[in-house]
Amino acid sequence: MGLADIAAGIEVTECQRERGVAAVDDTDDSLAEQLAPFAEELPCDPDAAATVVDAYAGGRAVDDCGHIADVPPVTAAKTLHLLGEQVSPVGPQGRDIVADWLDGRLSRSDAMALTGVGERTFALAAYVESTEPLPEARDAVEGALETEDADPLGEARSDVGELL
Repeated sequence: MGLADIAAGIEVTECQRERGVAAVDDTDDSLAEQLAPFAEELPCDPDAAATVVDAYAGGRAVDDCGHIADVPPVTAAKTLHLLGEQVSPVGPQGRDIVADWLDGRLSRSDAMALTGVGERTFALAAYVESTEPLPEARDAVEGALETEDADPLGEARSDVGELL
């Protein structure tokens, strides 16, 4: 195939055609219906996952979300992690330590001692560090996990105009 064959049918125009914006409206689908395609990847059924998301978006703690959805709190945390939320039970240094354990640079007992957490918390931290979120599932719950006020302490902070 030559260059002439590749370029066959290419036209040069002076203006582009207006294509508009493609829109997809999933507002008629419930959150559980939007999560249904990911049922096999989620650690609980889509109805329970939707309940976890609703409770979490409402400001509830992760363990409360699990109790509300009638699933173990660790299952609620795993669900939220797969949906793209930051639910690691350890801080940045703890995440580095868990990553070192996963890479074989530390023994499990040393890693647990350095993080200062118990078996269950360490297991959840290892799950979070070793499992990637599901981007398509995150897209499915995008509006449900967003809060109106992105900064919950915004009212407590001064604005630059208040300083003048």
